[in-house]
Amino acid sequence: MLAELPTRAEREPVVAQGEGGDDTTAIDAAAESVILARFDGVDATIVSEEVGSRGSGTMRVVIDPIDGSLNAKRGIPFFSLSIAVADGPTMGDIHFGFVYDFGSGEEWTAMRGEGAFLDGEPLGDVRPKDTIELLVMEATRTDLVAADAPKVAALAHRLRIMGSTALSLCHLAAGRVDGVCTLKPTRSVDIAAGQLLCREVGLAGVRGRIHGKVFARDAAFVEADTAESRALHERDLASVLGGADRAHVARGTAADDQDVDRI
Repeated sequence: MLAELPTRAEREPVVAQGEGGDDTTAIDAAAESVILARFDGVDATIVSEEVGSRGSGTMRVVIDPIDGSLNAKRGIPFFSLSIAVADGPTMGDIHFGFVYDFGSGEEWTAMRGEGAFLDGEPLGDVRPKDTIELLVMEATRTDLVAADAPKVAALAHRLRIMGSTALSLCHLAAGRVDGVCTLKPTRSVDIAAGQLLCREVGLAGVRGRIHGKVFARDAAFVEADTAESRALHERDLASVLGGADRAHVARGTAADDQDVDRI
C-alpha cells in the first residue's frame, strides 16, 4: 500500500472527512481499506478512525490504520498501525493490543494479564526514570505547545514531539521515555492498544485531567471527537502536575480512577 503511494503528492490529497472529525487523506483511506478488508466476515464491532463504527458483534476491534498520518504523508518514518481487541465496550475490556511501527519494523504486543512484548521479547525490566528526563507531547498544535510547555518546565528536563500517540505509549512501556501527554482530546483508536502495553508493565503514563483520564478502565470506545468528549477534556496541565499527581506523572504509576470518562 505504501509503495503505491510513494510520495507526499500521492499521500496527502484529502479524499473525505473521517468520522473522527479529521480530514481523510489518500494514505488514511488506503490504509483503512486494506486493514478493514482483513476483517471481512468477522463477527465483530469495528471501531476505526475513518469509518467510525460498523458491525454489531460482541467482540470489539479498535483500529487506527495510520496513527501519525501527518508523518506518513510527509515521509517521516514514525507512524504506526494500532489494533486492539476487546470483549466489551471499555478500555478495561481490551485483552489484546498490537502496534506496528512502519519506520523501524518493530512489533509491539500486549495480552491482558500476560504481559507486554517488543518483537516477542517481554517488556518491564527497563522502567521510566523516577524523574522525567524525557516527556513526550502529542497532539501538538503550535499554539497548544506554546501555552502548555512552560507549565512543565520544572517537571521535565526535555520534551520530545514524536507524532504518533500509539508509538509514544509503546516507548513509555519500554522505558525509552518517562511520560506521555496529549494537549487536546484523544480518541480511543489512538490509545487503545498502547495503553494496554503500559498497563501490562504497571504504568499509567501521564494521567489525570490532561486528557480526561484516558486510562480509566471504564472509559468507553468513541471514535469521534464529539462535543461530549471535548466537554470532558480539561487541558490545564498546571492543575494536574501539582501535589500528589506529580508523583504519579513522574513515575508513570498505575492508579485506579473512579471517574467515568468517555474518550
